[in-house]
Amino acid sequence: MANDLFSAPFYFLRHGETESNRLGLVAGQTDVELNETGWQQARAAAELLRGRGIAAIYSSPLKRAVDTAGCVAAVLQLPVVVVPGLAERNWGEVEGKPVRSRAREARPPGGEALDEFASRTLAGLASIPGAGEPLVVAHSGTYRVLLNSLAITPPERAVENCTPLRFLPPGGADGCWTIAPVTR
Repeated sequence: MANDLFSAPFYFLRHGETESNRLGLVAGQTDVELNETGWQQARAAAELLRGRGIAAIYSSPLKRAVDTAGCVAAVLQLPVVVVPGLAERNWGEVEGKPVRSRAREARPPGGEALDEFASRTLAGLASIPGAGEPLVVAHSGTYRVLLNSLAITPPERAVENCTPLRFLPPGGADGCWTIAPVTR
C-alpha cells in the first residue's frame, strides 16, 4: 500500500462487544450498539491508549465503532474522524444469522464480495493521513484486510473486541510488519 499511513506505526482497535458478538451472530453493516461489556471494554482500552502519542482517531461510521472511538477520544482529548470506507462488510441476508453461516470467500446473497469489501476498506484506509500515529477504530473484517494487505500471517484467534494493537512497519531483517498488543 502506497499511503503514508502504512509507512509508520499506527494503532488499531476493534470496537467493543455487542449483543451480536456475545450471541455469535453476524452484525455486518447492521448498526448494532455496544452492550454494557462493550462500554466497559471501550473505557479500559481508552486508559491503555492514554499517553501513547496517538495523533488522530479515525472510525468506521457504524455506531459500535463510533461509540468505542468516542470513549477513547474523550480520554485522549481528540476528535473522531468518521471514514465511511471503514464500515464492516455488508453480509446481506447473512446478517443476524449465526457466524458459522457465513462463508468469507463467497458473496453473501444481497451483500458484498470479499474483493469489493477489501477494495472499499483499503480506499478508506488510504484516505487516512500518515501524520503522527493514528488510531483506527473499526471491525474484525477491517483487521483481516489489514493483515492480508500487510502480508501478516493471521494469528490463530480472531482479534478480540477492544484489544488495542500497534502495527509496526518492517524494521528487521525479514522486512515484515508486526503487531504488538498494547499493555500497561
